[in-house]
Amino acid sequence: MFVQSSLTIARDQQFCDHSQRPLPILRESMPFHDFDADIFLRDYWQKKPLLIRNPWTLWSNPLGPDELAGLACEDDVEARLVTQSRTAWEAEHGPFPESRFSQLGKKPWTLLVQAVDTQVPGVAALIDPFRFIPNWRIDDVMVSYATDGGGVGPHYDQYDVFLIQGLGKRRWQVGARCDHTTELLPHDDLRLLAKFDATDEWILEPGDILYVPPRFAHNGIAVGDDCMTYSIGFRAPSRSELIAHWCDHLLEEMQDDDRYEDHYSGPNWKARGNPGEISATAIAGLYGMITEKMLDREAFARWFGRYNSARKYPDMDWQPEEPLRMEDVRAYLTSHVPLCRNPASRFSFVRGEAHAVSLFVDGACFECDQDTTPFAEQLCAQDCFMIEPDLAKSDSAMTLIAKLFNQGSVAFEEEER
Repeated sequence: MFVQSSLTIARDQQFCDHSQRPLPILRESMPFHDFDADIFLRDYWQKKPLLIRNPWTLWSNPLGPDELAGLACEDDVEARLVTQSRTAWEAEHGPFPESRFSQLGKKPWTLLVQAVDTQVPGVAALIDPFRFIPNWRIDDVMVSYATDGGGVGPHYDQYDVFLIQGLGKRRWQVGARCDHTTELLPHDDLRLLAKFDATDEWILEPGDILYVPPRFAHNGIAVGDDCMTYSIGFRAPSRSELIAHWCDHLLEEMQDDDRYEDHYSGPNWKARGNPGEISATAIAGLYGMITEKMLDREAFARWFGRYNSARKYPDMDWQPEEPLRMEDVRAYLTSHVPLCRNPASRFSFVRGEAHAVSLFVDGACFECDQDTTPFAEQLCAQDCFMIEPDLAKSDSAMTLIAKLFNQGSVAFEEEER
């Protein structure tokens, strides 16, 4: 059970205060010792659930229950508390006062905290073994704590999820694949299935992992107290979401005087016999006006890179108090100080024509040259690394690193890891 919340997480980070929030010090990841990613992708990914019995070289739970409770009391952390009785499910949204957890009594309850990987380095490290899935698909790590019998009810998600058992035990049941016709119970906050028939059932212990593909019904129930689960969720933008946001972006760039003109319908426009007809050539001209913009693949790639790399919580300020200059970057490089990514930041790149690389970090686009392209690719592949000293000779590389530092996306880690 929870003891009094310690609220130690934010205070123990490397650079901290909510207006100038620091980057957490990254931890070494815990690799898998017996897991074939290629077989998994071929046979299970987005096809069927898979139970993976403790594949870690050495499993160590990265977060304590009291620390999770402390996060749930923070103003800028997204948290929910789900309580249940025989007849109803109730959901409350944080932040919660510390006294809330001592008022819950013996009925089953579950605390869920979103994006804990942006707050706790050890939780962020849990993502590393799953990097065989591209960065742009990874969303966040949600952490849950439940008392005996606690859960969030039978439900399904629209995305892939790896459910890692951290502490205690949880019984997981998996059912059939659902769709938009699947009946849900009426509830403002929870997507509860009206009917749930389990086809498989397992009890997970610390280090065990359950993979659940999109839209498969599943239900997790804590077996005993102190049950903690880490849910690594993946992003799956809907077609309607992409169309809506892409169109919004295009509309922002368009001018009101960009209008249809009759020459769009062809060079030899002339009077028509029936004034009520919208001719095929007119339709072709109008359709061309739209598709010329909508089907610009290069423009879409640049937009999607910025859109997809935007931070989950963009209002959180990670900028340093003092901006970094090019000469400061060079000094760090000569001192052999590693460069580390902010776990709250998102990094990806797109390779364009002639192998030109566009780097996307936290919604910003950086066009890379010959000097900065290898660095950008390494930055997207590794959380923390030593920069080659020769890179200090490149003004464009020093400028890029300074910009990333000054927007709070990276930091030089001066303390020992």
